[in-house]
Amino acid sequence: MPANTRPTLALVAARAGVSPSTASLAFAGSPRVTPGTRQRVLTAAGELGYAGPDPLAASLRRGRSGVVGTFVGERLLYAFRDPVAIQLLDGITEVLGPRGVGLLLLAGDTSRPGLDKLARIPLDAAIFATCGLEDDPALHLLLQRGVPLVGVEGPVADGVVLIDIDDRGGIAELGRHLYELGHRRVATVAMPLRLDGTRGLVDDVRRSVGHYRDVRHRLEGVFDVFGPVPAMETASNAVDEGERAGRALLDVPAQRRPTAVLAQSDVLAAGVLRAAAALGLRVPEDVSVAGFDGADLPWLLPTVLSTVVQPTDEKGRMAARAVVELLDGNLPPDVDLPVSVRLGTTTGPPPDTVRR
Repeated sequence: MPANTRPTLALVAARAGVSPSTASLAFAGSPRVTPGTRQRVLTAAGELGYAGPDPLAASLRRGRSGVVGTFVGERLLYAFRDPVAIQLLDGITEVLGPRGVGLLLLAGDTSRPGLDKLARIPLDAAIFATCGLEDDPALHLLLQRGVPLVGVEGPVADGVVLIDIDDRGGIAELGRHLYELGHRRVATVAMPLRLDGTRGLVDDVRRSVGHYRDVRHRLEGVFDVFGPVPAMETASNAVDEGERAGRALLDVPAQRRPTAVLAQSDVLAAGVLRAAAALGLRVPEDVSVAGFDGADLPWLLPTVLSTVVQPTDEKGRMAARAVVELLDGNLPPDVDLPVSVRLGTTTGPPPDTVRR
């Protein structure tokens, strides 16, 4: 092992030929580990200079930390800028706060602690609040640790309680509204399929990579109504990203321009509205714009965005209640919350030149 590499439980486990959970049990003196296996683990630890789990972790095994890890998408700054993320976290704290439980916010990007550090963070439970990839290494680490998990719209995995909404059906209902108005040339602005900085049109290869479940379902809902349409992926769920995508879709000759753009979030839709205004396009006379979330965006007034309204605060409360149930030793059922379409001033019939 290189001199500057700090020994970890995972390295000890690999050297002893056992899983990290078995190595942890060996250090704890669990009777579930045979004497021979325990000796292999201790020998490997001695060879690597690993002194064992820290005292704080050992003490926490005898009780609770009072901390629930909450994974949020993208950078932590996202959690304090996105109105939906704020509303979701508010719903979580509404339930857990009075119980004296603290939230530890963990980012979904490269600023998230490494797995070796995450393995040592004392958590009573964890909520994947705005991110949930089934191939997320953090998910598998926490499952291996036996940490009770709740996923908001994902991930879907054995041992994870799911708090879900009808993303696909909701955006399809909004799409049918546009179809009935006469729109046929439609595009969609998508949230990130993965947090890797990718922007641009989504092709079959990009759709085949692991991705966020809500993004996939919202794409599928649009395709259910219009068939495959241009889908412009953004690098993050932010207004400026929505504007960048909106410009790419709308700054083309009128005969090729979509007559309606369905964005996967209200924040992205606000960016598309900004792009349309910069290009001199009237909404909804020249192009209709719709979103998803039902977020509170008073700075758009007097414009009222047509959108799919989801019960974001209730999602947070349900996730927190599921955590409470899990910590009480119960297994709560998965939850599927309804959504609804709210029509505003940003959708109307397509321009006369393309109306059917």
